Amino acid sequence: MARRRDRTGPLEPRSEAILRAIIEEYVATAQPVGSQALVNRYHLGVSPATVRNVMAELEANGFLDHPHTSAGRVPTDKGYRLYVESITDAVSLAPVEQLMIRHQFGQVEYASEQWFRLAAATLATSTHVAGIATAAKPPSCRVRRLDLVAAGSRMVSLVVVLAEGPVKQILLSVEHPEEDIHLEAISRTLNELLAGRSAVGASNVLADLAGTQPPVDPLLLRAAGRVVQVMREFDSSAVEDVFSEGLLNVMDAPEFARSETVRRIFGVLQDRAFLGDLMPRLTAAGEVRVFIGSENPHHAMHDVSLILAPYGRMGRAVGVVGVLGPTRMAYPHAISTVRYVSGLMNELVDHLYA
Repeated sequence: MARRRDRTGPLEPRSEAILRAIIEEYVATAQPVGSQALVNRYHLGVSPATVRNVMAELEANGFLDHPHTSAGRVPTDKGYRLYVESITDAVSLAPVEQLMIRHQFGQVEYASEQWFRLAAATLATSTHVAGIATAAKPPSCRVRRLDLVAAGSRMVSLVVVLAEGPVKQILLSVEHPEEDIHLEAISRTLNELLAGRSAVGASNVLADLAGTQPPVDPLLLRAAGRVVQVMREFDSSAVEDVFSEGLLNVMDAPEFARSETVRRIFGVLQDRAFLGDLMPRLTAAGEVRVFIGSENPHHAMHDVSLILAPYGRMGRAVGVVGVLGPTRMAYPHAISTVRYVSGLMNELVDHLYA
């Protein structure tokens, strides 16, 4: 048995070259890698026996695993981590791919939701895994427009349009049928009082309204209160909308032949709290972050890798773009693509909040 050396730092050049070759071969084939395959396909300049000895040492140090049904080895999360750290700063997206992606973004207007959907779709198409994008979210939302619309004899629909794009609709019950002209008047007053305000500003207006004598229209007061509630809820979450594309790319991977695994993974991804919890780490780093298998904070995500990058400007609006796929992923291309798309999304935020 190979002598175990507890080390997590850089390997010797020969060991690192063999580990890199194993990872690249496994990413390409999804099959455990044997020493003869490495000697045949990679110009390592050593014999199969030497390769086997190095592979045994890599396994003893936790960089490789040895499936019971195969003579070959597969990378572990620790092996992938060492590999990713060795290539993260060196990879860049090919100029032709940069031009293609920029051209795609140039086909849509500076409309937020279109860009977020395009970012997820572009990442999925380019990397052949799943693409992810969250909407750019400011630290404090503001009201763009408010409308009250009759929704039945005893119901009124309050439509809240935030400056950041989201539209919220709330049903309010009323004691008596409301005439359209009355609703239009209240809508005008609401817009005069709240349009352009943050949650704090709207709360101050609401407090003033509540103390007005004689009392203001009860429907006006209730509507203003619900607007404040909507804005506070929006501000309290780090992520508002998650756009994802490329689920079929992940389902086609041999690792996810069982559909329930994919459903569980994407169920976690669509939970805004998962990405919301990662946002502080992403924005603090300000660069591409790779979460490999068991490094993911949620147990359900231990079968996948996430490559995420923040975009936007702190104090204006921030979001995240990235990809999700099996740990057996083409990391150099995925990292460079995510980095490039996040740069394009920075341009979007600069345009929207200039």
